[in-house]
Amino acid sequence: MILVADSGSTKTNWIAINDRGETHFKIDTHGLNPAVFSRETLYDRVITKKELVDIKDEVKEIYFYGAGCGTKKAADYLKDLFQDIFINAHIEIYEDTIAAVKSLQTDTPGVVCILGTGSNCSFFDGKETHQKIVSLGYMLMDSASGNYYGKQIIKDHAYGKMPVELAKKFESEHDLSPDTIKTNIYKKDNPNTYLASIGRFLIENKNNDYAQKIIKDGLRFFVENQIMQFEECKHVPIYFVGSIAHFLHDEIVEVLNEYDLKLGKIVRHPILTLAAGHASKLTK
Repeated sequence: MILVADSGSTKTNWIAINDRGETHFKIDTHGLNPAVFSRETLYDRVITKKELVDIKDEVKEIYFYGAGCGTKKAADYLKDLFQDIFINAHIEIYEDTIAAVKSLQTDTPGVVCILGTGSNCSFFDGKETHQKIVSLGYMLMDSASGNYYGKQIIKDHAYGKMPVELAKKFESEHDLSPDTIKTNIYKKDNPNTYLASIGRFLIENKNNDYAQKIIKDGLRFFVENQIMQFEECKHVPIYFVGSIAHFLHDEIVEVLNEYDLKLGKIVRHPILTLAAGHASKLTK
């Protein structure tokens, strides 16, 4: 049995593949970002999932692609945790940018961007990925991500900068009391996921002029500070992976056009392509 997983901070998609290369099951767990969550939280999120526990001794290989796995320390941390559960498995941990590149199914060079709960950017030369900036996480970076947009609209609402009618709708859908916001950000687990859940409000109301400005300003910041770090960006496609990218397709096209950049394609769920690639090796 092989397990393939694609993980962000909010959710992890798992596909189990049997020895014939067939899908045994597809499931989701909460996110497994080793840079954000404690070992206890990560362990519980795996060990409490019945489908994973039922096959834990049968799993021979695990290929895990995840946010927060870009350093050796983080990858080893997660690998050791998995080894305690899947005792018979060979385990390989990759950062989420590798999943993004593989899901594109291309050997054409391009800039590969992730826009989900968090964000990231790398250059794919046709064979290998290259990264100039190491992410410092949701508090300092993650521009144009779900949690980034959540922070923007919470602050705008608090400062009275949100249009009145939109503010009323925002208040009707979310508990925006200072105590609730501060508890979720400073005391509870998953503050980045909480912020991303707030950020969905902006995406759901993206036709509003205010929302369009916040969205495009975030995308412009991402282009200028992430995409344009690579000189090649003017000459290669710009690829995107993730749910935020999926829902902001039109806005991404418009902003890229402002900088004379060309969109390649957008992939919402890398897991299907990742699993198919590993399954094909079993049937050869």
